[in-house]
Amino acid sequence: MDTTPESYLDLFPLEAIVYLTPDSENVLEDIDPNKVYVLGGLVDESIHKQLTLRRAQEQCLQTARLPIREYMVRAPNARNYHCETLAINQVFDVLCTFYETRSWPAALRAGVSSGKGYVLPDTAGQ
Repeated sequence: MDTTPESYLDLFPLEAIVYLTPDSENVLEDIDPNKVYVLGGLVDESIHKQLTLRRAQEQCLQTARLPIREYMVRAPNARNYHCETLAINQVFDVLCTFYETRSWPAALRAGVSSGKGYVLPDTAGQ
């Protein structure tokens, strides 16, 4: 991993950048080695709906979201809490595990904690 103070917009062609946001309508189905995936991060106490999606749209970038809805189910919980917004380290864990296993269920199991209110169907009753 390399870090730089430069913007990803200055480092990569726009068509190669995919901005990951839970608000995207596009589902990330596979990792393309020719693409650059941007994991946005907000340091804030509250979640600002659509903020990362708007940022990506303003920059004319492709967007995608993790396939949480496609592979996971809402788990019953006392607070009726369900959230697809993950911390950067969780998204990174999901992407790394998917890259290694080529399995979305394994990747989502590795990165999406049950505290988010989603579980894999085979663990829904637990």
